[in-house]
Amino acid sequence: MSFAQPHPRFSVLSASSLSSAEHLSPAASSARFSLPSAPSINTAAHTPKPGLRPNVYDRNLNKTRTAEVSSAAFAFLFSEVVQYTQKRVLGIADLERRLNTLGYRVGTRVLELMVWRAESSSKIPKREIRFLPALMSIHTQVWRAVFGKPADAIEKSVENADEFLTVDMIIDNDPSITRNISVPRDMSQLSCSSFTAGIVEAVLDGLGFPARVTAHNTPTDILPNRTTILIKLEKSVLAREEALKT
Repeated sequence: MSFAQPHPRFSVLSASSLSSAEHLSPAASSARFSLPSAPSINTAAHTPKPGLRPNVYDRNLNKTRTAEVSSAAFAFLFSEVVQYTQKRVLGIADLERRLNTLGYRVGTRVLELMVWRAESSSKIPKREIRFLPALMSIHTQVWRAVFGKPADAIEKSVENADEFLTVDMIIDNDPSITRNISVPRDMSQLSCSSFTAGIVEAVLDGLGFPARVTAHNTPTDILPNRTTILIKLEKSVLAREEALKT
């Protein structure tokens, strides 16, 4: 059985070299077509070259706990996210919903990282089963991990008669993600902190406190960027809280 010869474009050697036996001999082989020798198994091929930065996936997650990200880079990235999303929505409600969805994806990863760090640094890791300690953890630890500082306050709110119950509000007087965003007048009701609300909702869901979380602009004369993160817990969570009291 005969096989077709490969096309010259895909052949390593030229047609003339294939027909000439002297080009195939080791003594007369051309340096142009010679193949490099195989590296030894004991060579330091996997040793990182000096001056190269280590891969981000090789870093110790505990050592990067206090690492900071440039606020300018973060503001630029979030601004691009808002502009990209704004071009693909039909209104303010749709834009806030999409920002909330993006924040939810970030919140799941933040919670996973914080739980891993707590379990690796403590011999007896603790999981909060009551809502108030979990809320304080979000107010302090989650806010510091994401924004570099804790939130400003937690306020109690009134009850509602629907299937949810408004329990608490997290106050941020100067959200870092909206510090460099200018909202047009025709979109004055837009709250880009819906991204933050998505983070909070993801953390609450992961801790076993299902809730509906929204962001609202509550400016004052002194604090024009003041934002309120409104948390509405499901009735099943409130019933569990009542059972744990007894």
